[in-house]
Amino acid sequence: MPPRSTTPTHENGRTMTNPRRRLVAPAVLLVAGLALTGCGLSPATSYVPAVGPGTIRPIPGLKNASLTVTSKNFTEQLILGKIAVLAAQAAGFSVTDLSNLPGSQPARELLALGQADFMWEYTGTAWLTYLAQSEGIPDQAAQWKAVHDADLANGLTWGSPAPMNNTYALAIRSEAAAKLGGISTMSQIAALPAAERTFCVEAEFNSRSDGFNPMLKTYGLERGTAAGVPDANVGIYDGGAVYSATDKGDCNFGEVFTTDGRIDSLGLTVLTDDRAFFPAYNVAPVYFTDTLTKHPELADVFDQITPALTDKVLRALNRKVDVDGEEPADVAFAWMKARGFITDPD
Repeated sequence: MPPRSTTPTHENGRTMTNPRRRLVAPAVLLVAGLALTGCGLSPATSYVPAVGPGTIRPIPGLKNASLTVTSKNFTEQLILGKIAVLAAQAAGFSVTDLSNLPGSQPARELLALGQADFMWEYTGTAWLTYLAQSEGIPDQAAQWKAVHDADLANGLTWGSPAPMNNTYALAIRSEAAAKLGGISTMSQIAALPAAERTFCVEAEFNSRSDGFNPMLKTYGLERGTAAGVPDANVGIYDGGAVYSATDKGDCNFGEVFTTDGRIDSLGLTVLTDDRAFFPAYNVAPVYFTDTLTKHPELADVFDQITPALTDKVLRALNRKVDVDGEEPADVAFAWMKARGFITDPD
């Protein structure tokens, strides 16, 4: 059984450049090979519990069909990868588990080259990283349609998106939200006294051209002014330190990722982005089109699961791994069993 993941929960592929699909294939194959153990073609993270059918039933007439699932190597992707492996096994496939590939590009390349059949991907990542667009689309339905239509030419078919949207957000301590009049939306920040407009942000978000300063402008606030957000009101932190600083009250508003398990474990409240500043990062099933053409029933399998993947659900599942130390495969199995998608084996 592999050790639990200590990698970040969130998806942050926006600083990566667009991969060239064919030219990097040898490097991708090398990465995939390094992910395998010495005991046959079984990747180091291939542990999943045995599974029985639930609402996901064996596909009729499926004989000796194989399916390769891949994922990236941060917590949320490991959980989603195991969900896919368990679902495919319950549907009757012989599954090769190539989850836990380092970075976004190797997993994408395996799928684009047909050396993997399925992965969960984020709409914003595909649009900005793989398809090299300069700006994300905040409207979730429009962003999904844009990547769906563009990726058909790459031999990839996107299934319907999940409600979960792993994007940037601002969060506040629940007790501070009550103190500030029950604040629940980002637009309400401008109505607070300047002394209460305090922020904890990561260095990257602070300096991004699509980050903190334009976010403030969108919400009617100017950085560096007494009437807006004085520079003294902004604390710059490394990575996960933003969460603990926000929880300790070093600031009222901390930059977070919407599906991070620490939001729940620390009792933070995510503010609604009511002016739709942040790009959409909904997760969706992505199939190698030839595989989906051969096995169209796959879409029915994952269409059961996708609507159940909400921000709240993923925060809870991520927390079980990152905070409670459980295995991604066990977390995925318990959730799918509780939802009735699968059962214990006979």
